[in-house]
Amino acid sequence: MAGTAGATGAFVGTPADVALVRMTTDGRLPVDQRRNYKNVFDAFIRIVKEEGLFTLWRGSMATIGRAVVVNVSQLATYSQVKYLIASQCKFIYISIILPVNVKEGIALHFYASMISGFFTTFNSMPFDVTKTRIQNMKITGKPPGMIAVMLSIGKNEGLGALWKGFWPTYCRIGPHTVLTLIVNEQLMRFYRMYQD
Repeated sequence: MAGTAGATGAFVGTPADVALVRMTTDGRLPVDQRRNYKNVFDAFIRIVKEEGLFTLWRGSMATIGRAVVVNVSQLATYSQVKYLIASQCKFIYISIILPVNVKEGIALHFYASMISGFFTTFNSMPFDVTKTRIQNMKITGKPPGMIAVMLSIGKNEGLGALWKGFWPTYCRIGPHTVLTLIVNEQLMRFYRMYQD
């Protein structure tokens, strides 16, 4: 379910993502190569006129892949880490500085979601870097596939380039994961309370 939700949301949101990526990288391009979109609607109109309607979904496979990985990583690692912390798994306590005896509650949800955010960032970064490269390409015709671009980045720039910007990304995904999962836990708690 997490993968399906991520894939659907990513497909619908890809046009806005293409515009965002292009608008944020525009300032780093030489003046003669800048697109100079006035706003997101101008970007949509010009992309369709200049490059065709389907360009709005350029990089959609990488975007969908990233969203599936993000959603599945967040939920699977969160549940597993939460269980390990609650059951006082020695490996978790040795590997990560955690207070002993973390019981069900906000503290447990916070620790588990921060760890989940770390794994989510690690798992999604190759897709994120690849997606950004594909969406920012100036090409005519069919863009290269996600795997081809990922392999090219690894070959030409080294495997570490697929995780370039890891810590800033974690600083974005970590709090997002914490808020999402803590709010979800609280909503589930209220649901259980009022359902009975």
